[in-house]
Amino acid sequence: MSTALITGASRGLGLALARALARREWTLVIDARGGEALRRAQAELADHTEVIALPGDITDDWHRSALVDAAGDRLDLLVNNASTLGPSPQPPLAAYAPADLRRVYDVNVLAPLTLVQAALPVMGAGACIVNVTSDAAVEPYEGWGGYGSSKAALEQLTAILAAEHPRLRVYAVDPGDMRTQMHQEAFPGEDISDRPPPEDSVPGLLALIESDLASGRYQAREILAAGRSS
Repeated sequence: MSTALITGASRGLGLALARALARREWTLVIDARGGEALRRAQAELADHTEVIALPGDITDDWHRSALVDAAGDRLDLLVNNASTLGPSPQPPLAAYAPADLRRVYDVNVLAPLTLVQAALPVMGAGACIVNVTSDAAVEPYEGWGGYGSSKAALEQLTAILAAEHPRLRVYAVDPGDMRTQMHQEAFPGEDISDRPPPEDSVPGLLALIESDLASGRYQAREILAAGRSS
């Protein structure tokens, strides 16, 4: 039985992916900062598979260690999905408070990297790392300087990890626009009901996880086409 560790799995894309893997009977280790929402997710997923749910802040060393320990002596998939937008509404870079920017980088860059560092000893050849990114990493949207630059940094870390660990499959995945709480926070007061649900990005993620595609950057809704043409 395969084991996956998914951060930020109490809602949105993390929960949607966890549901899909649970139906495939993957053993799951999941986390989120909100304990109540995480317990609800665990109860739902436990109808299909074994689930270990550990609430906590992914920037805490002890929490990351606990997540890896919970996975046991083999981890087949690590999904760095937990993320923070930063202040909402998002300020221009000229007005971005250093403390706020530091928190964005702690969550979106340093936490994923240090979780990978902790997990590498139990990830065998062919294991998969998925770092969830955004088109804001490559497009210079006004007001997205904090979040976008943090995702750009995460993508470069992903590319270097792939070069340094060729026995693994290391992916940066842009899920596309989604109707999530974070997306609503990015556009406070706007109607985002026209955005697709996170479940629409899951088939591509599953195809990537179950594929032998080369490490690299992918867009979730184009992965199925990439797999057919490879």
